[in-house]
Amino acid sequence: MMESFAYIGFWGHAAVGFFFSALSVWSFHQYGERNTQQTVIIGALALTAGWGVATIMAGPGGFAAESMETARNLGWLCFLYVLLKSGGAEKQPRTIVMIYAVLLAVLLIQPALDYAEHYFESLAGLNGAALAAEQSAQLFRMLFAIGAVVLVHNLYTGSAPEARWGVSLPMAALAAMWMYDLNLYTISYMTGERPVELVATRGLMVALMAPVFALGSRRNSAWRIKLSRSVTFQSVSLLAIGAYLLGMILLATALEFLGGTYVRLAQITLVFAMSIGAMMFLPSGKFRAWLNVIIAKNFFQHRYDYRSEWMRFADTIGFPSTDAAPFHERVIKSLADIFESPSGLLLTRDEENRLVLQARWNWPTADVPTFAGISQTIPFFECSGHIAVMDDIRNGTDERCDQRAIPQWLYDETRAWAIVPLVHFGRLEGIAVLARPPIKRQLDWEDLDMLRVVGRQLASYLAESTSQQALAESRQFEQFNRRFAFVMHDIKNLVSQLSILSRNAEKHASNPEWQADMVATLKGSVDKMNDLLVRLSQHSQSRQVTVEAIDIEKTIFAVTHSKRLIYPIVTDLSPGMMALADPSRIETILNHLVQNAIEATDDGSPVRISASRQDNEIAIRVTDNGCGMSETFIANQLFKPFESTKDGGFGIGAYEARALAQSLGGQLRVESRQGKGTRMTLLLPAAPAETKADREPDEDDKKMNEAA
Repeated sequence: MMESFAYIGFWGHAAVGFFFSALSVWSFHQYGERNTQQTVIIGALALTAGWGVATIMAGPGGFAAESMETARNLGWLCFLYVLLKSGGAEKQPRTIVMIYAVLLAVLLIQPALDYAEHYFESLAGLNGAALAAEQSAQLFRMLFAIGAVVLVHNLYTGSAPEARWGVSLPMAALAAMWMYDLNLYTISYMTGERPVELVATRGLMVALMAPVFALGSRRNSAWRIKLSRSVTFQSVSLLAIGAYLLGMILLATALEFLGGTYVRLAQITLVFAMSIGAMMFLPSGKFRAWLNVIIAKNFFQHRYDYRSEWMRFADTIGFPSTDAAPFHERVIKSLADIFESPSGLLLTRDEENRLVLQARWNWPTADVPTFAGISQTIPFFECSGHIAVMDDIRNGTDERCDQRAIPQWLYDETRAWAIVPLVHFGRLEGIAVLARPPIKRQLDWEDLDMLRVVGRQLASYLAESTSQQALAESRQFEQFNRRFAFVMHDIKNLVSQLSILSRNAEKHASNPEWQADMVATLKGSVDKMNDLLVRLSQHSQSRQVTVEAIDIEKTIFAVTHSKRLIYPIVTDLSPGMMALADPSRIETILNHLVQNAIEATDDGSPVRISASRQDNEIAIRVTDNGCGMSETFIANQLFKPFESTKDGGFGIGAYEARALAQSLGGQLRVESRQGKGTRMTLLLPAAPAETKADREPDEDDKKMNEAA
């Protein structure tokens, strides 16, 4: 078995030497005029080939093989750095290079540890020192493998989408190589000896990557790296976790090296305490906020990822979910999220131009008075647009801020951090007060620019919200005025009807039948007045239309019964007509038409009402011999509100009648000639159900026919 592994190991590393040597020579001739990136690739390929040859000659554990492995890792680390530099690393702060510097330092220390291991092994009686040097060398190789895998992950996920096709193959090959090394050295450290199987197949695994590097080299013209903030945060977190684990292992190893009776108990206590500390410290919001600040300050030119911040802002303020907070709370949240503020307040102007608390977000303890501003607050922030930091104001270091504009409650509120005026076209729409973030920091020029831009955008949203609210109120008044106009028109009709009734009372007061009809008419007028008051109420703005099959004869009789007391009306009705309509709306339409016909007739000639079936419609005609209307008036003025030919008329009746007819799916047609009279025809959908002609007349039908 051991001979088989030795055979596999020999030919595997030989394949590494052959394939990577051929690949480096091919790349040398392929590129022609070589740039820095291509030169580094050729060097890394040549060093990998040298590692394969050295392993054959000195054996997997020989000093020459270990030194060439370090050189190989150095070559590929330089390759990663050149890729980073091609994506703009020279424009980044120096801190980002520290990750590479740490791994470079590990590689520079590695040969000394390897040499110490072999040196102590050659001396008798220093087996303990040799073991310690070997374990230290393995720890350093584990540390490099962890860091290298993190860098590969960072560069791939941070590359431009169009460049990932070209960079994916070499990144995958490098990740596989270093993950294999990490597993190898982790098992070696844990077991105290190198696993023969992994050592033997290591060369074969690396040799299989040569074609992958060859394909990737043909794509390298598309390589372009751009560092990502989220990826950087994940990478730094992974590095921190890896360093933490290595630190734990080193401390545990140091305790074992020191020895003693309670060494095992001390190791268990150390691992347990560090694990509990990590679980309590690392997930905390304060630690994450601190890490975000450190990364933003040291790894990027700009503090904010403007694209992601603006998308989050738009999602918060513009696309609320069904369970989202109210609009004004979202205004505060959208601003606070950008600056990692845990809470905030929104002050807006009331009708008397005084600042009042409009909304709070996660700040229930803030003691805000009824009037949150003082006399100088609105003028100062409206004119200056100054973003004030309460710590600077309390310390007296903010020279631009007029301290007379800051109300006392903001001084007393220790959590108050930043005051952001929301100004839209020179008008202060509101003021946002942000609470202090978990990590104390000063606002720099980039923070202030971000606050100004977001503040202006939020001010425009507030102004639009105020305009929409004013428009909604205006529409409510418009609806009320429209209803009021209809009600006034109906009241005028009732007053006219009651006036004629009172005049006729002098002639017919002694007639008992007329008296009974008069009482019924008065009761009907009172009921109609109460109905008008209900219609005027804001709670009955949109009464649901109830469409049902109604008897046209009964409906016309209900309308004409009271009208006959004040004016002669003649009806000509065909029995058994049923229409689909709302009874109350049909009565309102007919009342308008009959009243207009009565008022248009001066000679006492009767108003005629007829009804008949026309195909799938019921036609109700109201005809008078009055003054009539011109064609121009019918075309341009009849159905417009507040247009009337009568003295004291409102011009509402015909307008409301047509609107009600259309709401029922019907029509209102007009035929008129000046001096000849007018015919108004109401067309309604006929009911398809059983008609009145299909059944025997009941008592109500008989009474109605007798009265007609």
